[in-house]
This record gives sequence, C-alpha cells and structure tokens, in this order.
Amino acid sequence: PRHLHHRRPLPHGRHLHHRRGEAMAGVVCRAEAADGPAAGAGDEEEPRKFLGIPLASLAKFAGLAFMFFCILFNYTILRDTKDVLVVTAPGSGAEIIPFLKTWLNLPLAFAFMVVYAKLSNVMGPQQLFYTVIFPFIAFFGAFAFVLYPGRDFLHPTGLADTLLQMAGPRLAAPIAILRNWTYCVFYVMAELWGSVVVSVLFWGFANQICTVDEASQFYPLFGLGANVALIVSGRTVKIFSTIRANLPPGVDGWGLSLKGMMSLVVLFGLTIVATYWAINKYVVPKAALPSSSSPKKKKKKAKMPVGESLKFLAGQRYIRDLATLVVAYGVSINLVEVTWKSKLKAQFPNPNDYSAFMGDFSSATGTVTFIMMLASRFIFKRFGWGVAALITPVVLGITGVAFFTLVLNSGALEPSLAAVGLTPLFAAVLVGAAQNIFSKSSKYALFDPCKEMAYIPLDDETKTKGKAAIDVVCNPLGKSGGSLIQQFMIVGFGSLGASTPYLGVILLIVLGLWINAARSLDGQFSALTKETIKTQLEEKKAETGLEDAELKVKAKLSEEGGIESEVVKKEE
Repeated sequence: PRHLHHRRPLPHGRHLHHRRGEAMAGVVCRAEAADGPAAGAGDEEEPRKFLGIPLASLAKFAGLAFMFFCILFNYTILRDTKDVLVVTAPGSGAEIIPFLKTWLNLPLAFAFMVVYAKLSNVMGPQQLFYTVIFPFIAFFGAFAFVLYPGRDFLHPTGLADTLLQMAGPRLAAPIAILRNWTYCVFYVMAELWGSVVVSVLFWGFANQICTVDEASQFYPLFGLGANVALIVSGRTVKIFSTIRANLPPGVDGWGLSLKGMMSLVVLFGLTIVATYWAINKYVVPKAALPSSSSPKKKKKKAKMPVGESLKFLAGQRYIRDLATLVVAYGVSINLVEVTWKSKLKAQFPNPNDYSAFMGDFSSATGTVTFIMMLASRFIFKRFGWGVAALITPVVLGITGVAFFTLVLNSGALEPSLAAVGLTPLFAAVLVGAAQNIFSKSSKYALFDPCKEMAYIPLDDETKTKGKAAIDVVCNPLGKSGGSLIQQFMIVGFGSLGASTPYLGVILLIVLGLWINAARSLDGQFSALTKETIKTQLEEKKAETGLEDAELKVKAKLSEEGGIESEVVKKEE
C-alpha cells in the first residue's frame, strides 16, 4: 500500500517552541497515509551521530562553531581593552560610560541599522557580510598602529582644559569624550562588534543555513567553543598586562600591548572571513538548508523602506516581545555594571592592574559559561524554551540584589568583612564581578540561544530587518536606557553612590517587564503549535479524503526535547 513518511514544512517557515505537555523546543510534524500501517518506518536507518549531531551536519556545525570561537576571542579582547582605555584615560573615569553609550553608541547603532537595511536591499548575503566586517578589521588595526601613537596630536587637550574651566566639574564626563575622542571611537567600535558581528552577521548566517532540527541541536553548543575563546583571550589579556608591568621605564608598554592585541584581532578577523568563505564554498552547496524543506516557492515580497520596516516590526507583538527581552537585558546589566566599574577603578587605579583583573574576569566568565553551556541542553530538553528564557532574568535579579545590598550596607558589614581579610571596596568588586560572570554566562548559554531560536519563524525580510532593528538598535538602546537613568540619577541626587538605592528599585521593575515578555513569547509558541497541527490535519484531509473523525494526532517527546507529532488514521 501507498506509504508516505516525510517531514512537512512549517507554515511560513515557522519554528515552534512550547512547554512540555503542550510543546517545548521545537515541533517536527510527520504525516502518514491512512490506508496502511507505517511498515516502511522501520526500514529507515538511524543516522550516525557524533556528540548527538548527525555526521551529515558535522561540517556545518564545526565551521559555525569555529567562526563563533574567533568572533568571541576578538570581542573579549576588545571589551577588556575598551574599558581600560576610557576609564583610565586622562580626565576620565567610569562616569564617562553612560554618556558614551547614550550620545555616541546609540546614534551610531541607529545609523548602522539604516545603512544595513538599505544594503540588504541591494546586496546578496555574502557581499553584505564582507562589506560590514572589513571596516571593523581595518579600524582596529589602524587604531593600534596609527591613532594611538598619534594621540598627542589628535586629542584636543588644550581645548578640553579650557572647556572644563568654563563649565566646571559637572560636565567633566562629556568633556572627557572630546579630550580622548580616539579612545571613545574605539569604545563604540568594540561595542558594535558585539552587536553587529556577533548578533547580526554570525547569527543571521547561522539562521540562513541551519534547519529547525539543526538549530535545536547546534545553538546551545555553539558557545562551548566560544567560551574556550573567552578563557584563552582572558589569559592573553593577562599575559600582555604582565609584559607591560615588566618593561623598563620610558617604554610605552600600553602602546606595545595594543599593537600585539590588535594584531591578534586583525588575524582572527581575517580567519573569520576565510571560514565564512569556506563554509559557503564547500559546505552550503551540499548541506540541507531551511528553504530546501519547502516544495513551494515563496512569492517575492516588495522591499520596504526603512521607515515602513520599523513601523511593520513595531506592529507585531512577537517582535515587540523579542525587543523587550533585548532592551531589558541591556538596561539591567548596565544598571549594575557601571556601579561595579566605578568600584573597580577605585580598587585598581593603575591601568596594568585594571587590565590584569579584567583578563582574570574574562577567563572566569568563559569557564562558568562553558559549564552553563553543558547544562543548557539538559535544560532545553527537560524544561523547554519557556523555562530556559526565564533563567537569565532570575539569575540577574538574585545577583544584582546581592551586589546592591553589599554596596548599601558596606559600613555595617565592614567588621565581618575584615574578619575574612576583605575591605568593603574589594568585597564589592568581587561580588560585582560574580554578578557579571553569572549574568553573562546565563545570557550566552541560555538567553542568546532562546532569542536566536525565536527568529527562525520569521520570513526572510522580517528576519533580516528584524535582527538589524532588535540586535543592533535595541541592544544599545537598552544600554543607553540604563545610562540615561544613571545620568538623571547622578544629576538629581548628586552622585552615583547616592542614587544606588533607586537604581536597585528600577532594576527590579525592568526585570519584571522582562519576565512578562518572556512568558508572553512562550504563550505565542504554544498557540503557534496548535495552529500548525490544525494545518497538518487540513493537509492530511486534502491528501487522503478522510474526515476529522477518521484522523488523530499522536505526539511524543523527541530526543532533542521537542514534540514529534503524527497525523494518522484512527484504528478501527
């Protein structure tokens, strides 16, 4: 008898996530003909796997994982270097960070989103990738070998001193941006590397070439190799800090270190480009792609202008909830991070000591994240997308409350801390570091995979422009939102320390909005699952001529933590 055993494409490229009992990480729907038993199912051989990944997909996984390794290696070096540059620069401090994120990072992120949306209308994916990444590589190389050595000529120190005398210390932070403008441009470019290269270029490429099944397997594992990069790059920063400390007097150790680290950034950047080219050349032509599962050709949609694109994206609840997640993370981490970095500069005023601590911090972040990555597959399989998406805000809330409690009660805790050999300042530095480590590890291991899996349901145009709007704009918007809050608090209460209690309250409010948006997305996944099963029933009826009463839906938990649904004929 006729037997069909195939995977059906999800409507409009949708990827389904829902809770256990309703649905979890993904839905794979299979349809069987009603006029015979599934006799042929047993004839299919189970594909050979390595680390739970089919061998046919292993080359794709290895290439993407190596790309992610190189991207995160660069990002760690850039992130640690940008903080040392701007926080320890002449006339600067941690107070400069909120102004940088609000008045430089956010406008440039908006500008990039506009340019990227326009370029995506006229360029293919590969040309767009190269066009975006090469300016980053060129800038970081030029900074170490041209801009930093020429800083005395390029920085308007005399003008900044004059403005500071006229305006007073209240505006010292924005004047410090002008005074050290090349450092600030480096800071913004390093921030954009995280938003653009990690979120848009890498994850956009992964979403283009990974099927739904591969995404549920690959995405939680991509960070394993990437967090080895965090550990390695953290040690690299620490090694260069040690070299600077041992140089004889009169030698510009920081300049020498910059040349070494930025040379590595350029080398790894070119490696990213080469890996991307190799994947497209040798892997993609032979690999299963998301579009290959659909026999129907989509109608080509008219490209929308940027303004209409933003209006279109803002009109979708699904996109708004995703944007809320990203903005809430940026606001939350920024509210704690700037306060922590002010304590960090007070504890380590010397750039060498500051940089060495940041190297240890990055290595610790990589180690903890590696462990979280190993646990993430179990979390996705056992509890599903909804629970995985809630872990990051819960962790950030618990550790944030602990940090603010220590900062606000340092005097009362001083005798207890002295008993274990700690000062209140150093204890705040350590607790703040732990808060950042656990928050970022849960973000890399759980939040980012959850967010990226949620993009897969979108059509190509919404996915491309949605990622640009959410990842490139909403990410700095969240950080800038936290920065604006801090700026108003500093002006209103006189100092960052005086505003700390209110920052803690705002943190709890933002976390509440974040949790509500995550639960809303989880509910939409469940509704999407029911809609798809209904579609499968209608298609089955059209194929077999049977009625609803003659069909039933059978579901079971898959090895990957999803729900496998079958539409079959009811037994007589």
